[in-house]
Amino acid sequence: MSLDFTAIDFETANSSSASACAVGLARVRGGRIVATAGWLIRPPEGHDRFFELNIGIHGIRPEHVVDAKGWSEQLDDIAAFAGADVLVAHNAGFDMAVLRRACAATGDICPPYRYACSLQLARRTYDLPSYRLPIVAAEAGFAEFRHHDATADAAASAAIMIDAARRWDAPDIDALAEASRIRICEIDTAVAAAA
Repeated sequence: MSLDFTAIDFETANSSSASACAVGLARVRGGRIVATAGWLIRPPEGHDRFFELNIGIHGIRPEHVVDAKGWSEQLDDIAAFAGADVLVAHNAGFDMAVLRRACAATGDICPPYRYACSLQLARRTYDLPSYRLPIVAAEAGFAEFRHHDATADAAASAAIMIDAARRWDAPDIDALAEASRIRICEIDTAVAAAA
């Protein structure tokens, strides 16, 4: 199996997609998770207010990110980890919006990543009462993890893609997309610049 990609997950400080306060990453090579990473992010100015609702979900508070690097510095770290991989996320529209909008808020150029959604794939692969990440991950054999910890969520999303590739007998991400009839999209950098 030559299934290679990087799963990504963001947590946000508030309802603004630009308010990234944590990122988690899981690198997959040959259908196996080979590396994970995650860190806190100081949200871009103007998007740095923490809502109690968000804190209640992920437990990250303003004092936790005071010494964290800002988005512009973090973008290079994310790109260094992901390289030219296709990005995968559970509800990828949300995570790609975080990338686009945080870049727009800081004036950074958003990389034109290709991406796939493990939520869309799950709906095509499993028959479940709910497609929330913990339920789908359990079906994929990744049952025990700390939901809303960005690194754990990225690893769970990666596990879903790996399990689905086995079920679809797909050797790589393009074959998996074709077999399951999901799209591999690309971040529209023109939209990202205008966001």
